[in-house]
Order: sequence, then C-alpha cells, then structure tokens
Amino acid sequence: MNNGKGINPLHAAHPMGEKHAVTVQLNGSTRYGACEPRELLSDFIRHELGATGTHVGCEHGVCGACTVHVDGVACRSCLMLAVQADGRRIDTVEGLAAGNALGDLQQAFRRHHALQCGFCTAGILMSCADYLQRVPDPTEAQIREMLSGHICRCTGYTPIVQAVLEAASLRRAQRDALEVSHA
Repeated sequence: MNNGKGINPLHAAHPMGEKHAVTVQLNGSTRYGACEPRELLSDFIRHELGATGTHVGCEHGVCGACTVHVDGVACRSCLMLAVQADGRRIDTVEGLAAGNALGDLQQAFRRHHALQCGFCTAGILMSCADYLQRVPDPTEAQIREMLSGHICRCTGYTPIVQAVLEAASLRRAQRDALEVSHA
C-alpha cells in the first residue's frame, strides 16, 4: 500500500520495532515489560516476563494450552494482544502454587496422574481453577463439558476429571468444616 509519498501509512502509524510499555499484575506481583503492538499475550508472558508455564499450542484458541486468568476470568492468551493486558491482573499456572507447595488442584492432578507429557496441563489447570470458582460442586458431565475446550493427546481425560472431582470434594469438606466450626 502506498500513499503516493513512498511510505506505507500502516508503517507510519506503527513503525517496525516500536515497543509499548506494558504493566501487569502477574501472579500478584507488579511486572513491567515492553512489546510490539502485535505481540500476543502468550508470547509476552513467556518471553518478556519469563512465566514459561504458559504454553503455546495452536495459536488459534482451540487447544487451550495457553489458558491464563485475566482479571480473574480464564481466557486464551494466544487470542489477546499483550498491549490489551496493560494494567490488568494476569494469573498463570505458576500462581496456583502456595509458595513452594503445590495448590490443592495441582496436588489432585498429581495423585490421579492427570498429566503425562504435561504440555496441555497448565492450561487445563487454569480452566479447572476458574471453573471450580464458578461451579464449586460440579458433576462429572459438567467437568467433561468444560474440558471439551482443551486438547490433550495423552491422558484420555478420565484422570483429569477424577482429579477435579476430588479437588471439588476436598474443598466442599473444608467449607463444611469451616461452617461447623463457626456455628
């Protein structure tokens, strides 16, 4: 495209290599970085911020490997530009752990061998964490429906479903015990 002056107007608006400052709350810590306007959030998280637990699979939002939480809601980071995340809270799989200890959902995945190669696991964990916040007592069918947005070529999904059911059950038991102690 030429505007008659030998300069592509798109390049004039966004010169090659121009970086934009981006500030996010990554897993509870303020993080700063710079990216080109077209850089995907998934790439920014991995390469600029160093949170390599977020994996990039299809780059079309189909496989779910890149799932993170943006302002508390699960989303595909390969479908969002990093500049759109400026000023927002981003949680990745690294944020599920409690210090050096695995979080309850991660522990359930471990107990049920709900991962094999592990490539899809981070995204699945983030979707499951989001789902359990919204649906604290899911059925097996509901979990399978939620998982239909993820591609895992190793597990057959059954151990994942079992792990999510267990995590939900343990959380329910903790809630019930807390209610009894406050009664």
